[in-house]
Amino acid sequence: MRNPMLRSSVSLAIAVSSIAVSSAHAQQARAVDMKAADARAAATVKQMTADEKVVLTHGIMPLPLGGPTPPMPADAIAGAGYIPGIERLGIPALKETDASLGVSYVMGIRRDFSTALPSGVAQAASWNPDLMYRGGAMIGSEARAKGFNVLLAGGVNLMRDPRNGRTFEYLAEDPLLSGMLVGAAIRGVQSNNIISTIKHFALNGQETGRKYVDVKISESAARESDLLAFKIGIEQGQPGSVMCAYNRVWGEQACASDWLLNKVLKQSWGYKGFVMSDWGAVPNIEAALKGLDQQSGEQLDPGVFFGDKLKDKAASDPTWKARLDDMNRRVLTAIYASGLDKNPAKPGGKIDFAANGMVAEEVAKQGIVLLKNNSALPLAKSAKSIAIIGGYADGAVLSGAGSSQVHGEGGPAVVRPVGGKGVWAGFIAQQYHRSSPMDAIQALAKDAKVTFRDGRYIADAVEKAKQSEVAIVFATQWQTEGLDVPDLSLPDGQDELIAAVAAANPNTIVVLETGGPVKMPWLDKVAGVVEAWYPGARGGPAIASVLFGDTNPSGRLPLTFPASEAQLPRPKLDGSDWVEPDFSGGPSSGSDKLTADYDIEGSDVGYRWFARQGAKPLFPFGYGLSYTTFDSTGLKVKGLTASFTVKNTGKREGAEVAQLYLVDRAGQAKRRLAGFQRVNLAAGASQTVNLTIDPRILADWKDGGWTMPAGEYTFALGKDAETLGTPVKVKLPAKRWKD
Repeated sequence: MRNPMLRSSVSLAIAVSSIAVSSAHAQQARAVDMKAADARAAATVKQMTADEKVVLTHGIMPLPLGGPTPPMPADAIAGAGYIPGIERLGIPALKETDASLGVSYVMGIRRDFSTALPSGVAQAASWNPDLMYRGGAMIGSEARAKGFNVLLAGGVNLMRDPRNGRTFEYLAEDPLLSGMLVGAAIRGVQSNNIISTIKHFALNGQETGRKYVDVKISESAARESDLLAFKIGIEQGQPGSVMCAYNRVWGEQACASDWLLNKVLKQSWGYKGFVMSDWGAVPNIEAALKGLDQQSGEQLDPGVFFGDKLKDKAASDPTWKARLDDMNRRVLTAIYASGLDKNPAKPGGKIDFAANGMVAEEVAKQGIVLLKNNSALPLAKSAKSIAIIGGYADGAVLSGAGSSQVHGEGGPAVVRPVGGKGVWAGFIAQQYHRSSPMDAIQALAKDAKVTFRDGRYIADAVEKAKQSEVAIVFATQWQTEGLDVPDLSLPDGQDELIAAVAAANPNTIVVLETGGPVKMPWLDKVAGVVEAWYPGARGGPAIASVLFGDTNPSGRLPLTFPASEAQLPRPKLDGSDWVEPDFSGGPSSGSDKLTADYDIEGSDVGYRWFARQGAKPLFPFGYGLSYTTFDSTGLKVKGLTASFTVKNTGKREGAEVAQLYLVDRAGQAKRRLAGFQRVNLAAGASQTVNLTIDPRILADWKDGGWTMPAGEYTFALGKDAETLGTPVKVKLPAKRWKD
């Protein structure tokens, strides 16, 4: 092959094919491991005494919480959870840590540090399962090196409301994208011989009144949206555990929902691992019969339900005895499938922070989304003067808060306390990673005079912008577990700051560090907008690399940016006028009656809702610009397979996210992401993309199974969910099948 472009394209095709094959093999191997582990677990349960059968079913949060906190076991590690082992049977203790973004900081109690991945939504903006695997493998390796063998990762709740305080932790608004990405991350975590969870099961769509909000949704809508994301994630990742959620579903707490845990997860899906509770989410002992296998962080519950009380029930009732045996079998299945007993994690392992930092930086680079560019980007390295304004950008990048908080060496660069009482107040604070965008910008624009203004005084920022060739405003929107944001504006007067700076300097670039979508009343006044999300441990260099073109931006939005809250299914956040929530997510006073009506949009979450309403968002799902151009042509659909060609029609290398959408089914308009693939191409190079369409994306859930009507199905390639190419029709037969 003499043509270097062709060689590049073929090499990439082989690499993508190898990734797909290895992922499929990993899933098959994990399924075999789970089956063999289940048989071994059943044999172990037969050897257990009555006392031993309530060892693995409950555990503490090994942190100094104050009050009646039990003494910390000698082998426990300060972190999220601890479940004792059974030495006689060679069963290791479960030592658990948060979370999907890295090993949790837990307020510095362990006096150690970890590598922070970018936020979940930033990871998802890469649309890259292989990168998700690398990120999962990296944070899993650090958890193992610290002695943890369970990582509370795998957040996959769909983004039904962008005001949700945990939007930054989750991935996307689409079940296919979310499920494929979280499955890859889970595989990466579990490649370290540790257990990963998938969470929070299910329909955990807001933090306001999170322990009280009762979700109203039809089974069909749930199965076609949130539950489908979990199902795909479980299929792809084979997690050892599922963590149930705080909220209620149909009046039952999610951690005591017979429908969710027994009927859907264990019976319909045949899940063999165990269900652990979220911390403080267990209402009573009856949760065991409803499908809960393990009570986590028991100090936070009204009582220890899964200890002696459970033993007494099992001693006198065959139904409870059988359930207790099943609970142990499921926990042991996860332990054996992940090799926790044969490959024990031990504290003191070596961590290559330099190498892990580069993984975090690559994730940040691929997740940064270029939203607007009036030919102002990439910036010239020959620039003589650059004004950097706001966002603590002289020394740090923002991170989301709560149980997922991670910090690297030296701890947080900036901490802004928010308030609250007790241990939770330590988790609720605006914290910034030590990664300076200003230093990284100066390193690339070596001859430029780079100055900083914090943005507190608009007049000061405007004066500095007038004196500079380029003004870069770093705008932040902080999100945290435990609190929802009241609206989608930028807080602290930042919208006014951006408008004033843009009026003073036409070359104003806005870099957004946000947990999710924000409104942009100043959009038509600025030259460029870069969505950097919470970019993690190496956010500064990643942002600078994109701004100056060393990295060609390739992120695509994994969620819709509304033009205003009025476009949302619930323009007013459920519970916003109900009662002021405290920092544990529950109400401080008043009624516990709070309903979230998800039947309004049903399974039409995010871009599907916008398509149904005919509404135009600020930026659509799947949107993102590049410093080069791409064409996707020649779409052919045969049965449940699609093929087309992607070509880089520009003058520099870059990555395109090829997106295939269902647009009509048997005469009924439907907008569904049916497939995607990230493709990296040299200038002028092209590649054939082959996609297999999951039939569940085309189907409805009816009468206990999936149903596809016979008829014409129309597909189109999309730059995003709104910008679609020439439609292609294919006739498909009727089909019905069980989950």
